[in-house]
Amino acid sequence: MLTLIAYLHAKPEKREALEQILRSLVEPTRLEPDCIDYHFHRSVDDPNLFMFYENWRSRESLDQHLAMPHLANFWEHRLDYLESDVDLQFFEMQSALPVSA
Repeated sequence: MLTLIAYLHAKPEKREALEQILRSLVEPTRLEPDCIDYHFHRSVDDPNLFMFYENWRSRESLDQHLAMPHLANFWEHRLDYLESDVDLQFFEMQSALPVSA
């Protein structure tokens, strides 16, 4: 399993528009076959800082996600909304997933 944590720091005047765009990515992404989970967060300390926490079955499934049409417009125009480019941090899970009840 591959975990991606993505940090996005909005331009203050673009925060609301960016938040709407980012929220619109959640449901289509959760429907992707190899998406284990996908969560959107906003910092409690900085209203302009957003974060995605994502788990994918493999690097290949994450790469397929990043090429999806519902992300294309965001990736093309992201710097219009962000103070700096998206900070992507990749992790490999070292513990087992819990067994579902």
